[in-house]
Amino acid sequence: MAAPGGKYFIQEKLKLKAKHHESYEMLWETKWKKPAEMGVYPFMFGTASDFQPVVDEMVKRGMKEPYDWDEYAKMYFPQAEKLAGVAREAEGKGEVEKASEYYLRASAVYRIARFPAPRSEVQREAWKLGKEVCIKGLGLRPHPVKEVMVPHKHRTSGEGETIPVYYLLPEGASKEAPVPLVIIFTGLDGYRTELAVWMEGWRQNGVATVVLEIPGTGDCPAAPSDPTSPDRLYSSLFDWVGQQEGVDQKKVAIWAFSTGGFYAIRVAHTHADKLAGVVALGGGCHHMFDPEWLDHVNHLEYPFDLANTLAYKFGYDNDISTFKREASSKFSLLNDGTLDSPMCARLLLVNGTEDEIFPIDDYYVALQHGAPKEARFVDGVKHMGEPESFFIILNWLYKLFGIEASAVKQMQTLPFKPKY
Repeated sequence: MAAPGGKYFIQEKLKLKAKHHESYEMLWETKWKKPAEMGVYPFMFGTASDFQPVVDEMVKRGMKEPYDWDEYAKMYFPQAEKLAGVAREAEGKGEVEKASEYYLRASAVYRIARFPAPRSEVQREAWKLGKEVCIKGLGLRPHPVKEVMVPHKHRTSGEGETIPVYYLLPEGASKEAPVPLVIIFTGLDGYRTELAVWMEGWRQNGVATVVLEIPGTGDCPAAPSDPTSPDRLYSSLFDWVGQQEGVDQKKVAIWAFSTGGFYAIRVAHTHADKLAGVVALGGGCHHMFDPEWLDHVNHLEYPFDLANTLAYKFGYDNDISTFKREASSKFSLLNDGTLDSPMCARLLLVNGTEDEIFPIDDYYVALQHGAPKEARFVDGVKHMGEPESFFIILNWLYKLFGIEASAVKQMQTLPFKPKY
């Protein structure tokens, strides 16, 4: 661990319970209201006014942890359906821009309905409906995002045949004029329908993007409980990337968010020859699986039951006790030897020092093993160190690709501002 005496960097904060765990009302008031008003994570493509009727009803009913996830999800459906109805009506009238906006606003409401993971029947329905309206909204934009079913050629028995990804290639990209590619690994709760928010900004800078989910989340076909399934997943992905003539194969990078950072560190070692660079933002690799850490995270920074959500993501369903007992020996990148591999792509580790989701201690571990790596920690900031971390990463990737671009200008493409 990073602190002396075998302690976590934030050891003294582990027993402090965050206010947002007291009730849904406190979650909204202390953690979610401001980002909803800004139209940023986890409210990408959304606006606070769309959520207010849901919030009012949640507060009226006094909803709080532990949530009945079907009951929780149902609360959002009327508002999501209302927004989707406006979108369909606008599309029927040929009002393309308005239709796009309302489809995306509907997707934002469905997203929070299935948040943090589609663990119940109604949440799974919200995920299905949210995907449908999201790709409609993105597809009606001036530069439409396309959904591609990448063949999972290296799959094993029981794994899905395709890898659903979002893909956006800048106009003019060709075999004669290929462009760099950023592959975005999503996180525990933010899927391709959310992280697509980054795609337009990269397009404006002449960079292609691919967005896909990590094992155990969204529509990822990889077996969540198999520690080696990401290796097969990314072999299949790179086979497909290698066939894209508009992509400069020498300028392919990965930017992974949160839990995706775990997979970024792994792929930097297993597929180093395919990558110009890898960014792991807010990820973990070893201590994230400590039973002691998992015993505390359900009342810390994460909005809901983080340990339970991680257990579900890694294929343990509701068996959190077994997950805590087995996770470290099964998934730790230190214990399985990954971090000590002599082969590693250029790897940048970024996080906030006060992260209460995945301990900053994990990045100290990564720096102490194997090939040299790069790191930038944002002091005094929690998970992912945002927004400062975004500027650090964007400028690092611009330099990696050899392009001139403005991180400020690209960041301005993120907040959602409704026009209608």
